[in-house]
Amino acid sequence: MRCHVAFTPAEAAAAPLGIVVDVMRATSTIAQALASGYNRVLCCAEIEDALAVKAELGAAAITAGERDAQRIEAFDAGASPREFLKPRAETLILSTTNGTRSIVAAAASCDEVVLGALLNLAAVAAHVSDDTVILCAGYKHAFAIDDAYCAGRIVQLLDAERTDAAVASQVIAERFPDAIDGINARTYGPPGLEEDIAWCSQVSVLDVVPRFSRMVGPAAEVVP
Repeated sequence: MRCHVAFTPAEAAAAPLGIVVDVMRATSTIAQALASGYNRVLCCAEIEDALAVKAELGAAAITAGERDAQRIEAFDAGASPREFLKPRAETLILSTTNGTRSIVAAAASCDEVVLGALLNLAAVAAHVSDDTVILCAGYKHAFAIDDAYCAGRIVQLLDAERTDAAVASQVIAERFPDAIDGINARTYGPPGLEEDIAWCSQVSVLDVVPRFSRMVGPAAEVVP
């Protein structure tokens, strides 16, 4: 079994299993929402796609997301995992700056796609049984150390042959024994994310392994 880490979406490679990581905050938020009882999350690359899907589903869904860590004005909620501790609808429609775009892209290149975060770290690692690429969402197509850190935490738990990129991610993980320090190694733009950083730094508190199911129009459907 072989494990590779793609630090940016441009480095993404095909594999039997792809694990998308956007620890701050898309994959953490999706894992939290599904663990809290949402039936599915529809991940949209663009705001317009999310609004179109919402128009079709009506009251059965709510929209949520962000651009540059700021809530989208036309949406029902932001992108904080703390907003989804209790379901407000059957379906969550999510669009974010980096994460949801990476999920849509991964669905086109990997046989199976699941979502990883620190919140569900052990569950995701236990799911791996074949060659795997961990796909970091990064930030606007560039390297983001928080995603690389989370990828390294996954690599640490795998009994697999490691590419140089996987070894590098593990080195980053070893540099920060405390998860919150690994996430805070990245400099975040807008203030006010401290509570989300603390929430997303919790390790292996959720058993859910979100997985891509199918495309629903422009949206990648993710289910528990």
